Amino acid sequence: MNTTKQTKIVLIDDHKLFREGVKRILEFEPSFNVAAEGDDGTSASALVKEHQPDVVLMDINMPNMNGIQATSDLVRHFPDTNVIILSIHDDESYVTHALKTGAQGYLLKEMDSDALIEAIKVVSDGGSYLHPKVTHNLVQEYRRLAQENSSNISESGIEYRKPLHLLTRRECEVLQLLADGNSNRSVAETLFISEKTVKNHVSNILQKMNVNDRTQAVVQAIRKGWVEVMQ
Repeated sequence: MNTTKQTKIVLIDDHKLFREGVKRILEFEPSFNVAAEGDDGTSASALVKEHQPDVVLMDINMPNMNGIQATSDLVRHFPDTNVIILSIHDDESYVTHALKTGAQGYLLKEMDSDALIEAIKVVSDGGSYLHPKVTHNLVQEYRRLAQENSSNISESGIEYRKPLHLLTRRECEVLQLLADGNSNRSVAETLFISEKTVKNHVSNILQKMNVNDRTQAVVQAIRKGWVEVMQ
């Protein structure tokens, strides 16, 4: 009797030829069972609800609803389902966005069959898997940011700490000046920009930090260590 644990898989990709190729590879693995296929992110929830897969292979670029949106929806409604993103993009911004959304894996479509099989096995066991090329790019970006963050002095001579994963360099400067108690006019004079530009920066800061006013922004920034507090 075959007691091999079956890993149930749902495959979602709008390119039928690619989907068929992936399915053929998976069918050679005795422990894999491709339970269903979909060609659009909008079909993901219904397929997962019906088949309750262990792993969802999700294309990132699809019409109507892309893979990131579909993954976010699945993670919210089916937290036990593990998603592996399939993508042609090796840019770290795509990868970090996918991981923040809740994906457990990220594979480039240039992958070989061994990488695909290994990724599914690792993710179905609760682990995470990134394509080696993607991992390399993330490490390089981390090193770049680490070097960039080694100095907290801007060209304007303003000392600040950089939440550059969220704010631009100029917005970091504005946030620090707000923490120092500066008015919009004072910020404008310090940075040699207009008050209107300062207001735009403040508006962007509030939106990105998801706060209602500058006081909340400063308090949150102090708690996170994003600004130097005047003694």
